[in-house]
Amino acid sequence: MTQTNDTIMAALSSVALPDGGDLASRDMIRALNINGGRISFVIEAETPEKASTMEPQRHAAEVAIAALDGVESVSVILTAHGPSPKAPDMPNLKPNAPAKPAGPQAIPGVARILAIGSGKGGVGKSTLSSNLAVALARQGRKVGLLDADIFGPSQPRMMGTSRKPMTGDGTNMHPVEAHGVKLMSIGLLTNPDEAIVWRGPMLASALKQLLFQVNWGDLDVLILDLPPGTGDVQLSLSQSVDVTGALIVSTPQDVALLDAVKAIDMFNKVNVPIKGLVENMSTYVCTNCGHEEHIFGTGGVRAEAEKRGLPFLGEIPLSVDVRLAGDAGTPIAAGEGPLADAYAKLAAGLVEADIA
Repeated sequence: MTQTNDTIMAALSSVALPDGGDLASRDMIRALNINGGRISFVIEAETPEKASTMEPQRHAAEVAIAALDGVESVSVILTAHGPSPKAPDMPNLKPNAPAKPAGPQAIPGVARILAIGSGKGGVGKSTLSSNLAVALARQGRKVGLLDADIFGPSQPRMMGTSRKPMTGDGTNMHPVEAHGVKLMSIGLLTNPDEAIVWRGPMLASALKQLLFQVNWGDLDVLILDLPPGTGDVQLSLSQSVDVTGALIVSTPQDVALLDAVKAIDMFNKVNVPIKGLVENMSTYVCTNCGHEEHIFGTGGVRAEAEKRGLPFLGEIPLSVDVRLAGDAGTPIAAGEGPLADAYAKLAAGLVEADIA
């Protein structure tokens, strides 16, 4: 039996809330997606504080839907749509008695967490993230890839999978595996044609669940594909998870470098070490005549790294084959040839330097 929105909502009406009503009557269900026997949706609480007390209801909703005929898997994310109440004014603290917040947390079993960032979009950061993850896996590393671009997830397409993450214990999700890499993305949980329109607190809550409510297992490195810019996701990550370091991706173009510098400054401000810079789209070789062209300039990222005393990790050429491979769901690093070799060289350097 194929379930419908009505049958799902009817089942969710059986999940009572502590302060009255149920999940359906209180209009708390968002992003309901029915893909055959795979069901996913978001429970949206009024505030982060209420969301933090609703794990029993999230679990009950998962159990209720799993019991329906024809349901193969259920994925439920708990988030919140309102801001936290204003924090009370803090008393003046003595210099020798600083406040000690909980701070960033490690992910059990994950040895290193490597953020891939840029100051702007369009520099190929997500393409580099997927290819680097595959290249590291081919180096023998145990690799995870988290698509942290909540509003514009692209890794499911680039990694060639649309499978829904499964839940084993009713609490945590199992990541999807593709090309030897464990993958998690909000794009695997929602309808790819629907926009995700969430406020900051909702985004932060969902991001934490993708980090800490996923059975990553033992990983040598978890790669975080960040959205462009220096906004909510970057701040939430730095506050919630113990990031080992960041790689900054930029083209050699002066305009891109201006924004890359802002990304470096942002990571410095949130105490995430910069492990190095990568120059993407460094050169283009014409497939017809073999002429080499530096479309976005040349050497700009290397010069910036030297100026700031940061490691320059390598150059990745611009090629239509990289784009075609990503669109087809098989990263170019999974194959053979000069382009795969460029990513393999980058991955080998990171392994040798104990960065990944």
